Amino acid sequence: MSFTSRLFVLACGLAGLANVLPAHAQAPAASAPTTQAPLRLIVPFTPGTGIDLIARQLGPKLAERLGRPVVVDNRAGASGNLGTEAVVRAPADGSTLLVTVSTMVMNRALYPKLAFDPLKDLEPVTLTSWGQLLLVTSKASGIGSGAELVARAKARPGALNYASPGNGTPHHLAMELLKSRAGLFITHIPYRGTAPAVTDLLGGQVDVMFLPIHVALQHVKTGRFNALGISSDKPHPLLPEVPPLARLGLGDMQVDMWFGVLAPAGTPRALVERLNAEIKAILASPEVTTAFATQGMSPASSTPEEFRRLIAQDAERWARVVQAQGIKAD
Repeated sequence: MSFTSRLFVLACGLAGLANVLPAHAQAPAASAPTTQAPLRLIVPFTPGTGIDLIARQLGPKLAERLGRPVVVDNRAGASGNLGTEAVVRAPADGSTLLVTVSTMVMNRALYPKLAFDPLKDLEPVTLTSWGQLLLVTSKASGIGSGAELVARAKARPGALNYASPGNGTPHHLAMELLKSRAGLFITHIPYRGTAPAVTDLLGGQVDVMFLPIHVALQHVKTGRFNALGISSDKPHPLLPEVPPLARLGLGDMQVDMWFGVLAPAGTPRALVERLNAEIKAILASPEVTTAFATQGMSPASSTPEEFRRLIAQDAERWARVVQAQGIKAD
């Protein structure tokens, strides 16, 4: 082959390589995702609850700050255990978070055969808020103060009754704590939900119950409920005249509900810290404060370690109440 012919063959070969190499080089870029997979916020209760509101306030703002889609996934059932277990079983890669309430640790004592342990199988990220409970009586009961309630219950054990939205709810355990501390016998009447319990309290069929402040507020303002005390350590701005339950002299009666965000155990520390920082920033916004107020919640945040200590202390406290009062789940 002449020198000129060899040059022609070599040129053709190089031209062929030029056509092939770019195609192979561009293939990975063409198949790479344009966005990260969605972050799921699992809410173990139905839409419209205070916990659901927290998730839906956090979702869009987290999506903006993290640059990835965020979806709220309601997994109601088994008193919150169904959704909680879904997070426990999820990959510990920061793609699934639990938005929940203090009933999580109450359930630990109420359901001893749970397939998971929320203290060991979840990684606390941050506290998000507190919700206050109000101790109220029906107008028909004639009870106007916490001291009167205690005196009446001691004078006639079992004559008074109290309502709750069901066994194992914060409303139920708060009253059982009060009964235990004061040595009272007040008959429990569990309902299937808050609405029917409130209806019977308004009608005088039941005497007393704990209610979230935003549920009780309108009935207190119209005089249909008597507010005896609030679960927090200090009066609430919406009802500054209602004293804290601590003033009954029964010891620690702080039964506020905490709300927070947790991840599957084993989630890398760097991811937990990033999520903690982003959620804290969101909670500091006036928009969130206003939205939370509609559900009687006050924004709050914490370090992961502070939240872990709170969860452990609460778990121990409610386990003692459940055992002492012989409380069984539905």
